[in-house]
Amino acid sequence: MITIEDVKKVLRERGLLAEQEPGETGDIEPIHWFTCDSRAVVPGTLFICKGAAFHEEYLREAAEKGSIAYISERKYAAGQGLAAFLVSDVRRAMAAVSALFFGYTPGEPRLTGITGTKGKTTTAWYLKAMLDEWEAEQGKPETGLISTVLNYDGKHRQDAVMTTPEAPVVHELLANARQQGLRYLTMEVSSQALKYKRVRELRFDVGIFLNISEDHISPQEHRDFGDYFSSKLSIFRQTGTACVNLDADYAQRILDAARKAERVVTFGRHPCADYRYSEVDRSGGRISFRVTCSGFSERFELAMRGSFNVENAVAAIAAADTYGVPVRCMRQALAQTTVPGRMETFTSSDGKICGIVDFAHNRLSFEKLFDAAYQEYGQYRRIITIFGCPGGKALNRRRELGVIAGLFSDYVCVTSDDPGTECQENIAAEVRGYVEMTGCNCTCIAERAEAVRAMIEYAREQKGKSLILLLGRGSEKYQRVGERLREYPTDAQLMRGVMAEYDAQKILFMKTPTCWA
Repeated sequence: MITIEDVKKVLRERGLLAEQEPGETGDIEPIHWFTCDSRAVVPGTLFICKGAAFHEEYLREAAEKGSIAYISERKYAAGQGLAAFLVSDVRRAMAAVSALFFGYTPGEPRLTGITGTKGKTTTAWYLKAMLDEWEAEQGKPETGLISTVLNYDGKHRQDAVMTTPEAPVVHELLANARQQGLRYLTMEVSSQALKYKRVRELRFDVGIFLNISEDHISPQEHRDFGDYFSSKLSIFRQTGTACVNLDADYAQRILDAARKAERVVTFGRHPCADYRYSEVDRSGGRISFRVTCSGFSERFELAMRGSFNVENAVAAIAAADTYGVPVRCMRQALAQTTVPGRMETFTSSDGKICGIVDFAHNRLSFEKLFDAAYQEYGQYRRIITIFGCPGGKALNRRRELGVIAGLFSDYVCVTSDDPGTECQENIAAEVRGYVEMTGCNCTCIAERAEAVRAMIEYAREQKGKSLILLLGRGSEKYQRVGERLREYPTDAQLMRGVMAEYDAQKILFMKTPTCWA
């Protein structure tokens, strides 16, 4: 348990404390809880006032529920009677106090951070599976995970709300993992987490940099590509061993930044890579490849389709070898690991239609997904693509994804994907304009379920085989519509359900589905 005095001390040590005002309690008053969510406040809470959307009413609610102190960049009347810590950077302060409150100790558990524009989730699942195999052999518990899909800390296995949670949540997960005896935890690290200092106090035993391409450029996220790239590169400031993809765009710049780490290892197809892959074989519906490094030269096989996953697998192999994981555990893990919402395949009983569900949602992932479709699903001569773009963020995706989908598809359906407070019809119309620039036919259907049904009906009426790509959401269970999260079936549930209707010959489609002009 920490006290008001402990908070004051750590903020001063970080050079963050601009001013402190004592509250009605003394400096030795214990702090029982720590949060930035007024709904989670209990008596004895230290409350964090952070974010552009913060309202003073949240602090008033926290005080009424028994908060004894708050941290903020400015003083609030609603905090009258509470101890106030006025700081120069509330997000850095939140990370520092999170580490203090939850007793963070570097290396307990050993932590891997994975960043990049594409492939974080799959790489995280691959590495976790390798570590799990090794720990099971030694009679040790399953390893931890913080990812886009779910979080596991030894106590709870829960659906994730965001790729990298806020600092208090991250440190609570790490504390639980330590208490449960987990020796390793693998986590995805988003550019937003790095920019807004959610992981500022952490030490990554291994930091993986997968790739980079322009994404998340908007007033709400990163002002430009330079801001986005710099945020990603900052992971090396808190990394022991850096694992860098030599095939990534801007590889030399990434390597230059990686010098901040204690050690650098490289991976990729590049002949100079420390972990070099070659001899990729896509025959028999399975992908296999060879990895050569100073310690071994071995073949591996993936349970998942998508040749782009070889790169993710080699990144995980490099990290696992750094930890001393035996090759047999790496091989076993890759041969049996699949990831929800990533390259999930559904084929109709008559073989006429194949549906692929994938989380691809930016330029780099679209390019690699379409490349895999052409290389690995050549028997399907027609490609039908269903996707959407979010409202109010990642604005560059509308042009990039619209053009790529139009160039490589025979038909495109633009649907909803987290429209938020922006008008869905306007988003779809903008994306449709870019699709049609390429000469590809395009329609817009608001509801994803209707979009899937309409495109399967379209494929049923065509001659030959069709490949339907349902992209962008993967295993996500909610869409943000307006100010609220709306519960929604995952893309895999949608595709599986409609394909079952098709197989049962009970499918009832609208011949003229509700479309936008």
